[in-house]
Amino acid sequence: MSQVGEPYRERPALLPGAALWTRTAEGGEYRILPDGCMDLLFMNDDLVVSGPDSRAYTGVADAGTRYAGIRFSPGAAPDFFGVPARELLNERVPLRELWSPARSRRMLDQVRSAPVPALALDQAVASLAEEPPDRLITHVLRSIRAGMLRGGAGVISLASSVGLSERQLHRRCLNAFGYGPKMLDRVLRMNVALDHARTGAALADVAALHGYADQAHLSRDVKALTGLPPGTLLLR
Repeated sequence: MSQVGEPYRERPALLPGAALWTRTAEGGEYRILPDGCMDLLFMNDDLVVSGPDSRAYTGVADAGTRYAGIRFSPGAAPDFFGVPARELLNERVPLRELWSPARSRRMLDQVRSAPVPALALDQAVASLAEEPPDRLITHVLRSIRAGMLRGGAGVISLASSVGLSERQLHRRCLNAFGYGPKMLDRVLRMNVALDHARTGAALADVAALHGYADQAHLSRDVKALTGLPPGTLLLR
């Protein structure tokens, strides 16, 4: 969950590969960029699941509103919540709608009553995450991050490398990430490119380094996924 426009802090969570983050709203509109991840949030005295986003999510918060969240690594959250990622695409859903009332209430009471809710949330998630990472999904994610899809036969090669047809790979990716491999590549690549641009690098150089045809290609992709051109986004 990439936050734009408001104070934000994060550190590694107890759950391997996840991040624990906190934010106190300054008030007004905020924008969350798609990043291929799912989050469990403690907000407004409730636990809410943030599904994977295929476009920027915008919301409004009162000044002083506090948030704590666990951001799962891409593909890791569906097993924890027991719901395919595709069913939560672009959604924010109370945890009680995914888990039994008793189970969700136990976690909410544990977090709500703690002196530091963020730490309690971190401990609760780590204690309940028992499933080991799916090796196939881990391989797919690693391959996409390495740029395997940026070629003529990218998806075919990736599917072959894990012993699946293209259709089977697409279905597995929908369940794990919320979208297919090409869309996941777009989202992950955009975030890496924006991180690079935030260092002050010229957009033309960023585009060339991260496999875009040119700066215009980078700008079109960023605007399509976030609703803002990169120059405006970076100023925020």
